[in-house]
Amino acid sequence: MPLKGVPPEVLRTVRRIEIRTRRLVRDSMAGEYHSVFRGRGMEFSEVREYQVGDDIRTIDWNVSARMGHPFVKKFVEERELTVFLAVDVSGSKSFGSTGKTKGEMAAEVSALLAFSAIKNNDRVGAILFTSQVEKYIPPKKGRSHVLRVIREILSYEPREKRTSIAAALEYAGRVLRRHCVLFLISDFLDAGYERELRIASKKYDMIALSIDDPREAEIPSVGLVEMEDAETGATRIVDTSDPRFREEPRRRAAERREILGRALRRAGVDLVRLTTTTPYDVPLVRYFEERARRAR
Repeated sequence: MPLKGVPPEVLRTVRRIEIRTRRLVRDSMAGEYHSVFRGRGMEFSEVREYQVGDDIRTIDWNVSARMGHPFVKKFVEERELTVFLAVDVSGSKSFGSTGKTKGEMAAEVSALLAFSAIKNNDRVGAILFTSQVEKYIPPKKGRSHVLRVIREILSYEPREKRTSIAAALEYAGRVLRRHCVLFLISDFLDAGYERELRIASKKYDMIALSIDDPREAEIPSVGLVEMEDAETGATRIVDTSDPRFREEPRRRAAERREILGRALRRAGVDLVRLTTTTPYDVPLVRYFEERARRAR
């Protein structure tokens, strides 16, 4: 039965995303996710009789003395984590030059991460932000909760158009516990958030996912065109046949990438670059593999 207030086309898109991302989780992501995000440590489970090859450091001497032969302590991983998605839903999310917008890409990436999390019995929460945090989804487990998160990212109509990463990180700092994996998903068309980034990176295991569309930097030569800024609403007529005009977006995009990379490196935050024109699972799996190797 269709959910009240949710357009049928959104539900169809959610279902398509679920099918695709659950397959990706099964085939390539779940193991990598588990190897990278190992939980909070080991907790005591039970004692059992000593077997040849057991580490003698795990012998429980009190139990062994009472029973008259050796017993060892058994530990299990304290698995449960909170995975939190801070998703940019500002005006620029609607841009897309190849049939998939940056907002749709953000929803699919969020679904992949969220399904990986619940497969490992972790909780998933989210905030949707523009120049302010517009929606908070408390962390929970389960498929129905993940589907709600995807629906919200896809269909949410923001009140504001601009972006404030600083506001999103400040809000996250108020609602999240210290032991949390925080994914910041944005096109990072913003500035002035370096201080908040450093603070958040000290509290959380933080990964930045930048989503770009190549057409924002590579404008084709098609003559006079009216262009609108998705976040300010300002419009102007431009001559796309002018080589100097086409060079300016390339220069600005390269400058933004450099500034973002530098800010994240200084804060100690990993960056995964994604584009709307290429599959997102490949760079994500590559990142998790690389991070797993670093942790060994």
